[in-house]
Amino acid sequence: MTVRGTLVDIPTADGTADAYLTHPDDGRPHPGVLLYQDAFGLRPHLKTMADRIAEAGYTVLVPNVYYRNGRAPLVELPELIDIEQCDAIFAQVGPLLFAARSPEAVIRDADAYLTWFAGSPLVQDGPIGVTGYCLGAYLALRTAIGHPDRVAAAAGFHGGHLATDRPDSPHLEAGRITAELYFGHADQDESMTPEQITRLDEALTAAGVRHRSEVYEGAGHGYTQADTTRYDAVGDARHWSALFDLLKRTLPA
Repeated sequence: MTVRGTLVDIPTADGTADAYLTHPDDGRPHPGVLLYQDAFGLRPHLKTMADRIAEAGYTVLVPNVYYRNGRAPLVELPELIDIEQCDAIFAQVGPLLFAARSPEAVIRDADAYLTWFAGSPLVQDGPIGVTGYCLGAYLALRTAIGHPDRVAAAAGFHGGHLATDRPDSPHLEAGRITAELYFGHADQDESMTPEQITRLDEALTAAGVRHRSEVYEGAGHGYTQADTTRYDAVGDARHWSALFDLLKRTLPA
């Protein structure tokens, strides 16, 4: 399926978020999917991922969640990001990442993205899907919590800090979720330990949330990101299969 990609601006309560929009080039509305970035931000690789989802029959929005600090790209990135040798990049990304994780900011921004979906002729009426990577998995979970009336499905891959001992940990609000969830955890991920995975699963089960949680053995944190040295082709292929299975079941295109 041929897709059309463009840049759009999304009005938010805190300014204007630049975003990448891609959709089937057939002039018809399609189910909406919100794709949340990893720590490195909106860049060509994420646009390629969004195009792949659009090819399956969805209208996909990839917002620059760092928009409060400027339009993407905010950080100069090499063609291949060497995770073990990018301290200077992390020094720039770190403050942006932590600001974007604010629960209040996530809800305000999700309000804006979902309002934009509701007003777009490219998006079908009805619920939407969400997928997120690294930081984006946290944002996806927060969006499902904050918008149970709008989110039918949410997936998170190699996410971190989803079930901590902090009083604002998202797993504590599992009872608000109505979406079906899928998590593809990275093996031996310091940001999402086995203890956190168990805590998250137990909270979702106790709340009656439909979910599936899998650990991708041998896949490191960031395994879906082909422009980094953490990329794992086997884990990435498994992620695409799981994501499309979830979307086709909950939001048939």
